[in-house]
Amino acid sequence: MEKYKEIERSIIKKYRKDIWSKVVKAVDDYELIKENDNIMVCISGGKDSFLLAKCIQELIRHGKVKFNAHYVVMDPGYNEYNKNFIIDNAKILNVPIEMFKSDIFDIVTNVDKSPCYLCARMRRGYLYSKAKELGCNKIALGHHFDDVIETTLLSMFYGSEIKTMMPKLHSDNFPGLELIRPLYLVKEDAIISWSNYNELSFINCACKFTKENFLVNDGTSKRKEMKELIKKLRKINKDIDHNIFKSLDNVNLNCVLGVKRNGEYKSFKEDYDKWENNMTKKNKNN
Repeated sequence: MEKYKEIERSIIKKYRKDIWSKVVKAVDDYELIKENDNIMVCISGGKDSFLLAKCIQELIRHGKVKFNAHYVVMDPGYNEYNKNFIIDNAKILNVPIEMFKSDIFDIVTNVDKSPCYLCARMRRGYLYSKAKELGCNKIALGHHFDDVIETTLLSMFYGSEIKTMMPKLHSDNFPGLELIRPLYLVKEDAIISWSNYNELSFINCACKFTKENFLVNDGTSKRKEMKELIKKLRKINKDIDHNIFKSLDNVNLNCVLGVKRNGEYKSFKEDYDKWENNMTKKNKNN
C-alpha cells in the first residue's frame, strides 16, 4: 500500500474516534459544508493544515454532500528549504497543491510594531483574493479545538472580553465568502499523535518573527502561556478544556454584567427593573 493510502486509512480507522468522527460532527453540527460548495483549503505547511487537506479529501470521497476543493499554499517569502519541504509533504500525502507567491515577509520585515498582526491581516487578504480568483465561496482553515480554548482565555486575560474563535464566519470585506474550520472539535494531541504514527514531519511558522509573537515579560508567547496553563488545570480537572468550550455554548445572560452585539453594548441594568415589573404583573394576575 502506498504511504498516502496508509495515511488516509489511519484517519478513517485508527483515528476514527479522535479525528474523523469529530470532523464529521463539526461539519454537520455547524453546517460548514453544503451542496456544490467550492472550497479553498489553505495549507500553511504545518501539521494542522495538511491534516485538514486530507480530511477534506476524505469528505469528498465518503461524505453525503457533493462539493469541490482547491488546495492552496500561499508562499509569503519562504526560503527554498521550507518551500521544498511543503512541496515534498504534499507529494507524500497526495495533496494536489497550488502555490502562489506574495511579498508579505518582505513587508513585515520593515515593520517595528506588531509585525505578526500585520502579517496575519495581510495573509487573510491575500487568501480571500485568491479564493475569489478561483471562484470559491468558502475558505477552510486548520484551526483546532485547542486553538479555540486558547483564544478564549487570551481574550479574557489580555483582551478583557469573552469571545472565541467561531466555527464559521462571513467575510466583512469579501461579500459571498465564508471562512470555515472543519477541525474545530479535533484536539491538538490527536493531530500530533496522527503525525507521529505516520512518521510525518511538518514546518512550523517559517517567519523570523515567530519567537516574538505575542511576547510577555518572560520571553514566552501568550498563546504558549495559555497552553501551559490549560495543561496545569487538566491535572486538577481532566475535563477543564471541555468545560471551557461548553460554557461558550451555555451563556446565562441573566448572570452577566453586559453583552455586546455588532459593536453595541447593553448593560444588565437596562432590563433589571423590567424583570421586577414583570414579576409584579404576573403575581397580580395570579
